[in-house]
Amino acid sequence: MLYVVATPIGNLGDMSPRGVEALRAASLIACEDTRRTRVLLAHFQIPVPRMLSYREHREMSSGNVILELLQQGHTVALCSDGGFPGISDPGYRLVRLAVENGIKIEVIPGASAVLTALVLSGLPTSSFTFKGYPPRRPGVLNRFFEEEAGMAHTLVVYESPFRVGATLAAAFKALGNRQAAVCIELTKKFERVHRGPLEQLAAEFRDGKVKGEVTIVIAGNNPKFTEESEEREGDIG
Repeated sequence: MLYVVATPIGNLGDMSPRGVEALRAASLIACEDTRRTRVLLAHFQIPVPRMLSYREHREMSSGNVILELLQQGHTVALCSDGGFPGISDPGYRLVRLAVENGIKIEVIPGASAVLTALVLSGLPTSSFTFKGYPPRRPGVLNRFFEEEAGMAHTLVVYESPFRVGATLAAAFKALGNRQAAVCIELTKKFERVHRGPLEQLAAEFRDGKVKGEVTIVIAGNNPKFTEESEEREGDIG
């Protein structure tokens, strides 16, 4: 059995009872950072089993070790530092390997920065796309957002705290002055959400380094969610 266990993105109170039991039942825990996972185990008084670092640059080699243990009948729990394994964190390749080899898989749901930010943003939730971390180089970053210019769905991305201003500026240039939200330190003590048009948010974050993890949500190609449409509605009123 391979358990894919979602873990808290900040608030340890978000850990599900099923997740605790899956970690407790595992004979091996595969995780990004064994030190961080040990903190989680200690908080829930889970005895520390054998642990294996499962990071992006060693997914193939670690995956083969894990597959061998699964085939021997061991129960393995896969978790990341926070949220769902495989969502901008290592995990997809191991799940795929398990599928290809007929290993039973059970996903234990839990906290997700993508869904939390989407709901907090106040933007449409009926259709959305999550695209992980945007590219860093300016030209590629601009094309990244230009590809979304005609799409009606809400867009969700993660971003480094050092690059929020540059990313918002690129989004404004490619998409126009759409409504957006910058969600920082979700579920943690100092959680905050900055909402407004992209031009305003790009100016707000232009010079400062953000402290904490960041998720950005941007409205799709719908005139209802542009600053210009809001101004017209105000004139009519």
